[in-house]
Formats: sequence, C-alpha cells, structure tokens
Amino acid sequence: MRFSYDPRHNIAYIRFQGKSKEVESVKISDELIVDIAPDGTVYGIELLNANEQLQKEDRGQISIINEATGELVAVPLSISNA
Repeated sequence: MRFSYDPRHNIAYIRFQGKSKEVESVKISDELIVDIAPDGTVYGIELLNANEQLQKEDRGQISIINEATGELVAVPLSISNA
C-alpha cells in the first residue's frame, strides 16, 4: 500500500496495488473517487481537497491500528496549502 500527497493540487491517493495502466474511476462524491482494477478489486482511493478531509479530527496524523492486538501507531502528516 502506498499513500501519496500532491500539495500543488491538494490531492491524496491511497494505492493498494502495483501500478496499472487501466483502471475505472468511480466518483463517489465531489471529494472522493475510487479506482477499480480490471479484475474488479479496488486499485486506489483519491481524496480531493485532501487537507480538509485528512485533518478534521486527527490532529494532523494518520492512525494505524492493528485490530487484532489493539496496537496503535500514529504517523504525523506534513500537509500544507502550497
């Protein structure tokens, strides 16, 4: 999995699979697009207006939680309005 952010366009992308030339993009809302791989699985999720979506209540960090153990790792985000 790969998380990337483009501050020029304020877009975040979470990619779940290796690079693929062909995906079908499904617009869920004005700020959320899901890319579907040719085999029907989720290829990635695109967040438009990412600053607002990612920093609402998380104090500027991503929380990764292992549901089996309850272990929590907080990864700080360095997102700016560039």
